[in-house]
Parts: sequence; C-alpha cells; structure tokens
Amino acid sequence: ARAAKGLAGFRPCPPGPALRAAPARAWAAPGTWAGWRRRRGARRVGLRPSRSAEDLTNGSYDDILNAEQLQKLLYLLESTEDPVIIEKALVTLGNNAAFSANQVIIRELGGITIVGSQINNPNQSIKEKALNALNNLSVNVENQIKIKVYVNQVCEDVLSGPLNSAVQLAGLRLLTNMTVTNDHQHMLSTYIADLFHVLLTGNGSTKVQVLKLLLNLSENPAMTDGLLGAQVDSSFLSLFDGHVAKEILVRVLTLFQNIDNCLKKEGRLALQPAFPEGSLFYLLYGDECAQKMRALVYHHDADVKEKVTMIPKF
Repeated sequence: ARAAKGLAGFRPCPPGPALRAAPARAWAAPGTWAGWRRRRGARRVGLRPSRSAEDLTNGSYDDILNAEQLQKLLYLLESTEDPVIIEKALVTLGNNAAFSANQVIIRELGGITIVGSQINNPNQSIKEKALNALNNLSVNVENQIKIKVYVNQVCEDVLSGPLNSAVQLAGLRLLTNMTVTNDHQHMLSTYIADLFHVLLTGNGSTKVQVLKLLLNLSENPAMTDGLLGAQVDSSFLSLFDGHVAKEILVRVLTLFQNIDNCLKKEGRLALQPAFPEGSLFYLLYGDECAQKMRALVYHHDADVKEKVTMIPKF
C-alpha cells in the first residue's frame, strides 16, 4: 500500500479495551465471504487467514491486522446485527486505523462507508465507537474526502445529543480533526453560534474540545466573519477571568489572538467592520473584555501573560 498522507494536527483516539485472542474457528459460509470480496472489489493478498472474523475482535491492541484480516472484520461489521460484535469490531477497526498503512487499506476496502453507517446506530456506545474509528481514519487526507459526507450529521448529533456525553466528545474530536486543514471548514459555518453555546454550557473537557475546534477555524481568514458575526452569550467573557483553568484560558486567548491577526492581515480593524450587536465581535472588542485583558497582564502564569501581550491592543 502506498504511504498515507498525514495531518500534523491530528489527535488519535485512545485504543479501546481488548482481550486475548481466542482459538481460531473455521469461517462460516465461505460462499458469502467470497461473494463479499468480489462485491467490494477487494484485491487478493498473499496471506493465508489464520483467524475467523469474530476472533479478530478479541485480539490484543498490539495485534496489527493485515489486509485480509481487515477484510474479514469489515464483512463481519457489515453483516452482523449483534450489538456486542458490532461494538467489538468497531473498537478493533478504530485501534488499527491509528496506523497509517491501515488507514489506506480500510479506505480501499470500502471500510469508511461501512464504519460511517454505524453513526446512525441508536445504540450510543456503538455510535461513539464508530465516531472514534472515523476520527482515527480522518488523519489521512484522502480519507477526509470520504468522511466529509458525515460532517453535517456529526454536527447535528454533537449539538442535539446529551451534553458532555461520550458521543458528543467523540463527535467533537472528529470535527476537530476534519478542520485541521481549511478544506472542509466551511461545512461548519452554520453551526458556529451553536458551538459557542456548547462551549459555555459544557464541562471542562467539553470546553477544551470545543475550543480546539474553534481554534482550527480561527486560523483561517475565510472563517473570520463567521466567527465574529456569531451571536454569543455575554457569559463568554467569564472565560477571560483570571481564575479560569489554564488549559481553557490560554486557548480562549489564542482564539482572540488568531481572530485579531486575521483582521489585521486584511487591514479591517482600522475600518471598524460592521457586525450585529450581541456578536462575538462586540464581546471581544468591547470595554468589558478590555478590562479583563488588562487584568490578565498581571496573571501569575507566564504563559497567560505572554498570550495577553501578544495581542498588541493590550
């Protein structure tokens, strides 16, 4: 397989739980398996199968599956309705998708569509595992072209699902990886205000993950108007308080810095760009934020102080 094209900002999901390999069993319905291979257009590999598909879901995390084993696993995932097997198969695929060679193989076997179909599963644990697998697959640039068809649905699930849930965090991680480059960021334009709402209502872990996503968008000048024009609750300014956790405070300051840099590059700050009242622009460039920024100049943490001084206005 040719080398995968990676993304520097990608964050893989941690490996899922796994058990010791069970004794090999004979593969059931060989005619069906062969038919599936032809249907998927899968190429033959010069490897003799040693374990059945269900056995592959019980391997240790150290077991990196080869192309033929991945074929079996994808067939199992596509053909079974057993939620326990589906979840195990997704965990195994997700673990293997952390390796660049397998990111290519899984795509070429049609695996992205098979995994992606499971984000519609009503079982929340299965949905989470499918999102985790897509997240690991999304580090590959060519894979992102196929994964982007799920971006709108993932956004809807993130915004409508239970706050701070495992599914919401998994969806946010996938969206963060999908926005490492500028290629697909425009797909999130209509969700920006809602993402700020999740930022303000979520717990610490959710806040950090939303900020990682917003930071990706803030580095792209094409997204600046969408960010600054978003209606954001005034409680957003509380994130600039000195007592806020450093991992949140530094990211909020970096968000401001990135947006400010984009405006300056286009020479728009001097023109006083027009944004509606209640927008992020009014919050960031208003008097209350200016007061908070001046107070942060005396923050006890050197990283925080450095971030503040990097925004020339303060």
